[in-house]
Amino acid sequence: MADIPSVLITGASTGIGSTYADRFARRGHDLVLVARDRKRMEALAARLREETGVAIDIVQADLTQASELAVVEARLRDDARIGILVNNAGTALGGGFLDQSTDDVTRLVALNTTAPLRLASAVSPRLAGAGKGAIINIGSVVGVAPEFAMTVYGATKAFILFLSQGLSLELGPKGVYVQAVLPAATRTEIWGHAGADVNTMSGVMDVNELVDAALVGFDRREPVTIPPLPDAEQWNAYQAARQAMLPNVAQAHAAERYRTAV
Repeated sequence: MADIPSVLITGASTGIGSTYADRFARRGHDLVLVARDRKRMEALAARLREETGVAIDIVQADLTQASELAVVEARLRDDARIGILVNNAGTALGGGFLDQSTDDVTRLVALNTTAPLRLASAVSPRLAGAGKGAIINIGSVVGVAPEFAMTVYGATKAFILFLSQGLSLELGPKGVYVQAVLPAATRTEIWGHAGADVNTMSGVMDVNELVDAALVGFDRREPVTIPPLPDAEQWNAYQAARQAMLPNVAQAHAAERYRTAV
């Protein structure tokens, strides 16, 4: 058990986060649960301690508040037992961009991008120094699909994907595995935050199935895991098309197609 790292999970009180807690506990990992809802975390921790025997700590924190985020950052920097970070905490908003208040989208960005960035920044030097560990960032397929009309939410998830891919390139050679998980619609409470009734929707994945599939990708050390995507070659083709452009964008002059006015 001494060689099994502890796992810190944000947004751990419900949904994807609590399911990750369940699965990692059953794999023998001690846990640090982070969320705003202490009562739910205590109930989850009590159940998992009884069923699995792992040690579980609870950190009540609102990750949009700098002082509370700093507590979690310090735990990640200082606790050498933590070898896996699950950046799961996030939220969504209802309505379109013109309907959303600036304050609301600012809080959304703080939770969905600033918090996972700061937590990854807090833990990465220690993991890289140890030459082992993992960071799991929960993104969304919306991050590659502006057509889904979730502009700010999608932008935050595009950030998570890019951050994960960049960290994978930087930290992978140092022994740290970084995984971006891109769910599609999943049955969690996030839909209530967006003012939607998930029970009226079709094509919604059960959260247990989502996390179990994501952990298959984790065990395979996939850099990007998209649980609902049937054909992995579609993602590979998307990546290949993007990479094929790269040699063509480092030019001293504008492309010929831009040298003649319409």
